[in-house]
Amino acid sequence: MSDIELGPGKRARAAYSFDEIAIVPSRRTRDPQEVSITWQIDAYKFELPFLAAPMDSVVSPQTAIAIGKAGGLGVLNLEGIWTRYEDADKKLAEMAKLPEDKAIQKMQEIYAAPIQPTLIKERIAQIRDAGVTVAGALSPQRTAEFHEAVIKAGVDIFVIRGTTVSAEHVSEATAPLNLKKFIYELDVPVIVGGVATAQGALHLMRSGAAGVLVGFGGGSAHTTKTVLGISVPMASAVAEVASARREYLEESGGRYVHVIADGSVSNSGEIAKAIACGADAVMMGSPLARATDAPGKGWHWGLEAHHSQLPRGNRVHVGTIGSLAEVLTGPSHTSDGSMNLFGALRRSMATTGYSDLKEFQRVEVVIQP
Repeated sequence: MSDIELGPGKRARAAYSFDEIAIVPSRRTRDPQEVSITWQIDAYKFELPFLAAPMDSVVSPQTAIAIGKAGGLGVLNLEGIWTRYEDADKKLAEMAKLPEDKAIQKMQEIYAAPIQPTLIKERIAQIRDAGVTVAGALSPQRTAEFHEAVIKAGVDIFVIRGTTVSAEHVSEATAPLNLKKFIYELDVPVIVGGVATAQGALHLMRSGAAGVLVGFGGGSAHTTKTVLGISVPMASAVAEVASARREYLEESGGRYVHVIADGSVSNSGEIAKAIACGADAVMMGSPLARATDAPGKGWHWGLEAHHSQLPRGNRVHVGTIGSLAEVLTGPSHTSDGSMNLFGALRRSMATTGYSDLKEFQRVEVVIQP
């Protein structure tokens, strides 16, 4: 990324969003049925290269099971409605009816209920009993408190997800999470994020993370850019973290850490662009919240929306467009990239002549402001 002088003594890097780049066709095309979009992290193989974001409007135990059976990975929010209330469905129905001017305040009250370790165990067991890969997420602030309950419950993949996560958190008030020690002591692969720079990603890779989430403040329900002024255009962020992956691969003697685009992935074209920039998979929220069987019932929000001190997100009405199966693999009834997300990825790869995801990471892209 090139430097631009903002003023004397202050320079900035030019960076690009997914909207500002485009994928270039090559001299070869393929039959879409001959293209593989499978993805594997650690011992777990998936037919579709995506994780459903750990947001209560997107992933319930039921949708985590449905996503797993469809070929993806549903990540349950382990500090959300499902681990605070036995009657979680009732609370979700209540939130869907909140008036706009009272939504954030009321959600803060609902999410003030304590997290129950017994419910963590029950929800994870429910997903595991269905025979799909189990993934759960905690924020960095909650990880030390609840990770033992999560591991004992039998999670397969553990996700530590925050607005921004670093391997070096400085605090005089609380003992920081020693990420390297924590990951080393666990028996399961850990995915950590978000980050947006090569330096930040390298710190997480060296801590032992199996995957790194790229992005923060970019989701449709987030207002992090407005509240904190923090945001990084995703095309540049993914490409930069992918360069750190190559550096770490050489540094570690062959250890491959997966790069997962998390943010600003709202349609099928952006999935293709994320992988073209170097991502191995994507994490999505709002595209899945629009499924008729999503737990948010046409509404979408994240953890940031009900933060007790400084909310950095909204409850957004996204509506519904079709079933989860139609959103993921079609058939599509729209022309805006909101349905058959992975059929579109397969066709994008076929149109540019690439047979698998690793190859497609080498596709040519152009800047298209």
